[in-house]
Amino acid sequence: MHNKTIAELSRALAAGEFSSQELTRHYLDRIQALDSKYNCFISVTEERALADAVAADQRIQAGTATPLTGIPLAHKDIFCTQGIRTSAGSRMLDNFIAPYESTVSGNLAAAGTVLLGKTNMDEFAMGSSNENSFYGAVKNPWDTAAIAGGSSGGSAAAVAARLTPAATGTDTGGSIRQPASHCGITGIKPTYGRVSRWGMIAYASSLDQAGPMARTAEDAALLLQVMAGLDPKDSTSVDQPVEDYSATLNDSLEGLRIGIPQEFFAEGLDSGVEHCVREAVKELEKLGATVTEVSLPNSQLSVPAYYVIAPAEASSNLSRFDGVRYGYRCEAPTDLEDLYTRSRAEGFGAEVKRRILVGSYALSAGYYDAYYIQAQKIRRLIKNDFVSAFEQIDIIVGPTAPTPAFNLGEKSNDPVAMYLSDIYTLSTNLAGLPGISIPAGQSAGRPVGLQMIGNYFSEARLLNIAHRFQQATDWHQQAPVTTDA
Repeated sequence: MHNKTIAELSRALAAGEFSSQELTRHYLDRIQALDSKYNCFISVTEERALADAVAADQRIQAGTATPLTGIPLAHKDIFCTQGIRTSAGSRMLDNFIAPYESTVSGNLAAAGTVLLGKTNMDEFAMGSSNENSFYGAVKNPWDTAAIAGGSSGGSAAAVAARLTPAATGTDTGGSIRQPASHCGITGIKPTYGRVSRWGMIAYASSLDQAGPMARTAEDAALLLQVMAGLDPKDSTSVDQPVEDYSATLNDSLEGLRIGIPQEFFAEGLDSGVEHCVREAVKELEKLGATVTEVSLPNSQLSVPAYYVIAPAEASSNLSRFDGVRYGYRCEAPTDLEDLYTRSRAEGFGAEVKRRILVGSYALSAGYYDAYYIQAQKIRRLIKNDFVSAFEQIDIIVGPTAPTPAFNLGEKSNDPVAMYLSDIYTLSTNLAGLPGISIPAGQSAGRPVGLQMIGNYFSEARLLNIAHRFQQATDWHQQAPVTTDA
């Protein structure tokens, strides 16, 4: 059962080949048997999962099921789930039981999905390797010596290891696409505002966006259909009609105009990754696309711009964690200042502290104009580059990450090298554009992702292109050998 896609599982459930309870128990058994290898899950919600499965079977029998009814999935532990621990991968929230449900998890629950548990992540979504979690690093199912990617590494690894058919993720600077690339799965970051952020613990509010992670573009379309839409509770949610993402999956790619940014093929790109991407582009050409070179001259400034803007917003968002209202509280504080200081010092990890310090510095008097305002100006230039490019082309194609997954610990002591692993994904978030990563080959035995970036609200087109590519290739069907139970 675990080798079936969501679409295949949905058809099998509808046909009565097995029940949601049988399917759910199968995945729970796999998690129990295999997750100790990968550390994908922070919490496994067995009791909730079995109850959800019973309710799903009743809906199927009553004829009121949706395509996702009875499908097990997992949520990145950044989405608040009522009555269930929501930790954001941090000691600060290790004891936090969410009193309400996020819009994303609520929409998926209403569709009849079954919650298997909450997945591991970089603390407060700050990281590119999933080594910053209070609960330990996530290991890549393709090679357990390698990182799974971050910050949604637990979700990506769980899907790759066939511990769940799908999982939710969040993408602030590439945190859906980069781990999807490293783990050989499909992950889409929608246009900013396409999916509600309500109930999603904030890192950088102008950049954060939720999205689905699954084996195939077809599965991602089914998930995004339920996740997307206007939410009155989220002031950044966009009032834009939600397309039928599945309806156009098989549309022809004849006449598709692909842009290849010259800046994405410069120094630092692994030769094996480049080979896979260029071969993937040839495959798209066979399907009817035409290719032209474009320039995104300011994309190389995305790293410094992002690492001013995101920490600045994080320093503000994380100021609420003070040891007073909820979350970690130090023992026996002597006064209020001691309570604040020790609770935050003990509750936050090193990377979170680093970004809070950087952000507070960038926003401080005398430096706000020199750093934060300049970074926002660069952000506008990056967006303008994309606007100009999309006047000539339909999508931008390139690598998701400059290298395959690197080894655990390889970049832990070099924050700049770690930050550069997101160089091809950051600009998409700064511009608020949608992007998708799909499996496109392997380099040194580790998966390589192909990134496609579309114009605003072009998720249906991205999923269509990804689906047609996956019909013509089999990279998305390959599984890590370590997943054998």
